[in-house]
Amino acid sequence: MKGYFPTKKKRTGLTMSQYLKPVAFTAFPFIGGFAGSLISRQNIETWYEHLKKPSWRPPNWLFGPAWSVLYGSMGYASYLVWRDGGGFQGDAALPLACYGTQLALNWAWTPIFFGAHKLGLATLEIGAMWGSIVATIYMFHSVNPTAGYIMLPYLGWVSFASVLTFCIWRDNKDRKD
Repeated sequence: MKGYFPTKKKRTGLTMSQYLKPVAFTAFPFIGGFAGSLISRQNIETWYEHLKKPSWRPPNWLFGPAWSVLYGSMGYASYLVWRDGGGFQGDAALPLACYGTQLALNWAWTPIFFGAHKLGLATLEIGAMWGSIVATIYMFHSVNPTAGYIMLPYLGWVSFASVLTFCIWRDNKDRKD
């Protein structure tokens, strides 16, 4: 049977695990995003539509695509930091911990706002998220400047969402649910 099976040749290029790592990092933020979409979807028509909202708020259909782009980009930025910063044990450890903090705050906002209808707490929470995003961008930039730049649209969107959250709280704070 010698010679029947082809010999293993040294492969050049990327291995399967090298493809899976960026995919896994990119997909990870969608876990909380998916869970949040289930909560918000249940409350859009029954609660959110009855709140006073500023005239400049985006239409509801825009939030899903916007968050999809942002979750994917922040996930890929975290991969770049992990890759270039030596993984979870190297120089990337603190930036990735900061990233995890802001991601946890991101995931927590929807249950607070849409699930519990706590507009004031959601306003405070998104302020903390905003600060942790700024810290994450700063730390990401020190490991991989591109990763820091990739996070800037996310900061812009959360800045806008912070103002929107505040305005909704301000205009509905006396409402009893």
